[in-house]
Amino acid sequence: MSRIRTERLVNLVICLLSTRRFLTAAQIAATVPGYEHDPEDPREHEAFQRKFERDKAELRELGVPLETGTESVFDAEPGYRIAHRDYALPDIPLEPDEAAAVGIAGRLWQHHGLAAAASSGLAKLRAAGIDMDPQATLGVEPVVTVDPAFAPLTTAARERRAVAFDYRAPEGDEPATRKLQPWGVVCWRGRWYVVGHDLDRGAVRCFRLSRILGKVRPAGPADAFTPPADLDLISHVSHFSGPVEWTGRATLLITPGVGAGLRRWARDVVPGEGDNPKDRITIRYGDTERLAGTLVRYGPEVQVLDPPELRDAVIQRLKEIVSRTEEVPA
Repeated sequence: MSRIRTERLVNLVICLLSTRRFLTAAQIAATVPGYEHDPEDPREHEAFQRKFERDKAELRELGVPLETGTESVFDAEPGYRIAHRDYALPDIPLEPDEAAAVGIAGRLWQHHGLAAAASSGLAKLRAAGIDMDPQATLGVEPVVTVDPAFAPLTTAARERRAVAFDYRAPEGDEPATRKLQPWGVVCWRGRWYVVGHDLDRGAVRCFRLSRILGKVRPAGPADAFTPPADLDLISHVSHFSGPVEWTGRATLLITPGVGAGLRRWARDVVPGEGDNPKDRITIRYGDTERLAGTLVRYGPEVQVLDPPELRDAVIQRLKEIVSRTEEVPA
C-alpha cells in the first residue's frame, strides 16, 4: 500500500469516526485530503468514484465496520459512517490487520503532513456545519507492528532501488537468495507482501514479508527502474496467493454485548446462563494467525476454547504485546 493511499485511508477513517451522521460521497470528497476533484468534470468524477470504491473495499477487507445509510427517508443519496461502538478497541496494541484501515498509520500518525491533513479535514467538517463527536477518535493511535523487512522494502520501493534478501518458500526448507526490484508493499488478508520484478526469474513475483530471513540488502543504485504505470499491487498478490479455504472451526466464549463482528460470523450461538454468563459461539475461519490477531483486540472479553493451535496463537500474541509494552520507556 502506497504512503499516499495509506494517508488517504487514515483520513477517511478519522472523518467517518468524527461525525455521528452519515456523510455522502460528495461530502467526503470535499472533506478528505486525497479525494480532491472537479465534480463537474466527468472524467475526474469517475476517477474519484473508482478510487472511493477501492478504498471502501479495502476498509471492509481490513475489518472496519463501515456503515451505509441515510439520515431520513427523504435523503436521495446514501451516506457512510463508522459506528464508534463497533470500532472501539481495548487499550492494547494491535497487529496490522486489526488496525482497520489505518494499515501503517502507526508509523505515519505523528508525521506532520498527516496530522495537518487530518486536522484540515476535521476543520472542513465543522465549517460545513456537520455535528462532530469530540471523543470519537480517541484511542485511534494503535501501536502497529510489522515484519522487520517492511521498512527497508518500502524505502527501496520509494527510492526505486533493487534489493536482495533470503527467502524461505512454503514448499521448501532451505532459504534462497532473491533479487528484486520492489514496486511496493501491500497488506492482503492480514499479511504483508512485496511485489516487484524478480531479476533472477525475469518476471513479476510477490513475496510474503514474514518469510524473509535476515536483513534486506540494497543491490544497486537508486532510480534504477520504473514500476508499471497501471500497477495494481492487490491484483498481483491475490493472483499468486489464491483463494482462502475456510476449513477451520473455532469455539469461543464471549461476553454478552461484545463482539458484533464475531457474532456475525458465528454459525451458532449458545447464550450463557448461571455460572457461565459468557455466550458460546462457533465460527469458521481460514487463517489461524489472522483470526488470533482479531481475537486479541477483544482482550479478556473473548476466550478460545478450541482448537489448541488457535488458543496458543492468541497467547503468543498477548505475550508479544506485554513484551512490547515493557520495552516502551515510561
